[in-house]
Amino acid sequence: MNVPTPPTALPEAVQPASLSDAIQPRPILWLITAVGIAMSLFQMYTAGIEPMGLFYQRSAHLGFILFLAFLIFPITGHTRPRGTIAWLVDAAFLTAAFLSGFYIFYFLDDIIDRAGWWSQTDIIMGIVATIAVLEASRRVVGLGMTIIGLIAIVYALAGPRGALPWLGDWMPGILSHRGASLDRLVGQLYLGQEGIFGLPLGVAATYVFMFVLFGAFLEVTGAGKFFIDLAFAATGRKPGGPAKAAVIASAGMGSISGSAIANVVTTGAFTIPLMKKLGYKPKEAGGIEAAASTGGQITPPLMGAGAFLMSEYTNVPYIDIVLVSIFPAILYLGTVYLFVHLMAMKQGMTGMSAAELPVVRDVLKAGWQFIVPLVVLLYLLVNNISPTRVGFWAIISVIAVTALRAGYALLVSDPKEGKPLTMDRLLASCMSGVRLMGQALELGARNAVAVSVACAVAGIIVGVVGLTGLGLKFSSMMISFSGGNLAVALFLVLIASLILGLGLPVTAAYIVLIILVGPALNQEFGVPLLIAHLVVFWYSQDSNVTPPVALAAFAGAAISGSKPMETSLVAWKYAKGLYLIPAFMVYNPEIIMGGETWYVIWTGIIVVIGLVGLVAALEGYLFTWMDMVSRVMIVPGAIAIFNPDEVIEAVGAAVVFGILAWNWAKARRHKTRLDDPRGHGKA
Repeated sequence: MNVPTPPTALPEAVQPASLSDAIQPRPILWLITAVGIAMSLFQMYTAGIEPMGLFYQRSAHLGFILFLAFLIFPITGHTRPRGTIAWLVDAAFLTAAFLSGFYIFYFLDDIIDRAGWWSQTDIIMGIVATIAVLEASRRVVGLGMTIIGLIAIVYALAGPRGALPWLGDWMPGILSHRGASLDRLVGQLYLGQEGIFGLPLGVAATYVFMFVLFGAFLEVTGAGKFFIDLAFAATGRKPGGPAKAAVIASAGMGSISGSAIANVVTTGAFTIPLMKKLGYKPKEAGGIEAAASTGGQITPPLMGAGAFLMSEYTNVPYIDIVLVSIFPAILYLGTVYLFVHLMAMKQGMTGMSAAELPVVRDVLKAGWQFIVPLVVLLYLLVNNISPTRVGFWAIISVIAVTALRAGYALLVSDPKEGKPLTMDRLLASCMSGVRLMGQALELGARNAVAVSVACAVAGIIVGVVGLTGLGLKFSSMMISFSGGNLAVALFLVLIASLILGLGLPVTAAYIVLIILVGPALNQEFGVPLLIAHLVVFWYSQDSNVTPPVALAAFAGAAISGSKPMETSLVAWKYAKGLYLIPAFMVYNPEIIMGGETWYVIWTGIIVVIGLVGLVAALEGYLFTWMDMVSRVMIVPGAIAIFNPDEVIEAVGAAVVFGILAWNWAKARRHKTRLDDPRGHGKA
């Protein structure tokens, strides 16, 4: 298959860290490699061989992450090399990074002994660590999250008993609090269990890192190409084949990448040019890829960092979250796939020729080894093995099957093709394997920097929320603004997630939002705890595709050559399932929490009918063109399907199904007339 060359120009907001490598001196690149490999080996050792205490693990992880962040991301940005002054500044931050993590690591017992009676050194180190985390956030994640972290700190200090008492006078009554002293705030953020070293960083330092590293091993061994080829082989010949392949490949890449943007630039480099070649407009090609890649973040078995955090917050085993997320993920990807199919049918598109596509049998023969680690991963998760240990053994399985594949080629396949085994070829193969392992270990550490820094800043925000009681106050405001109406409350959560998404990455937006609105959804509106988390997790993904800031769509626009805003509008349209499916979970909790078999099946059927109807109404086409009356009538019918009352659900489903059936009959009559203009059918 002829594959287009991946583009190199991306908007600054989505530039990968490796672009800064071009301005780095070679010794610094070697140092980045050494630190990345050392960190990954440390993480694997503590995950699979000798577990480490909670604070020891988190503090060492933070030290490694901050050190890598300041090495990879110079203060001068990714376009200008460091000068003398920049090197002095970065040297100071590198020192702060080392001290931030390893001060706790070395003096943990002493810190615990004087809990609450902090020394001056403790306070100074806490301030240094907080500044280092915020600066790393500015460089790695973006200015938005850093500003939110600073606002949280200032808010904590504002109040009559705080370090900034004058600022408390400006606080609205519902937001006012007594304020915290500098010592108390530092104790909360750096020396306690609810700040920087809280649950978000804890999850990033264990589960998330191991699965990011697992994805890096899959990536360097060629799993990305395997998933893309498999998707093209399965769907390439169908109308709009490359677009459908984008949906499937992005779901597969979700098992490797923890980022929708990374999904776009990986699969989009192949799918977007081919979509344009078949007739999709550039904005459509970029928007389809962005919507599909966002689906990769909600697709089991790996669902980004949010799923691991969800497991910790709800005390629900990770495997249970994976299992209940399968059907909603299928629904989302199905809606994107249907959008793609209907657009292809409306425009009369065809698929690619067989000569341009790989054969499924050949793809599986060449890449079967990438399926084995996923099977191992699922098997261990089902058997209630710790996700950290599961990640460790999944990585070992990747190494094992890759080595077996290389050994088979060296000992069996190559000799049959006239390439006998020699010591030189054996040594070359071993060295190639060592280089691949080194690349994977470094890549895993690099890929973990952004999510871990985001989790550290999220820990600052969570710590301030706990210190000031802001969570309860935010819940009161939410109840007041919504008037006790659940639909309005969900809309407010959606708006809040979009606003947070302007400045925060998905994981951080989920953490902040669930801390603020989770208690209200669960305790005041009666939404089951797991569903409340799933709703916030899904809504937190919308910043990838929703204007005005839609980074996944912007990445798609860079590849397709379209305007970013136009592309994000298309992505927003195709990602409608991101908003509708969580709402259906809330009003029909049986789809997640379970219930009587017949009712769960009924619930699954009607949500499919409702989503198909809404997609058809938006596109104005299903089996054939839809008239405006039918499109308008579908909307109230689909809304009725979301109602928990069985009678209203049934009436809504009947209306939507009837309109869709009428459209099918209309298409059949039209086909009959085309086959025989006299209306008697074919002879």
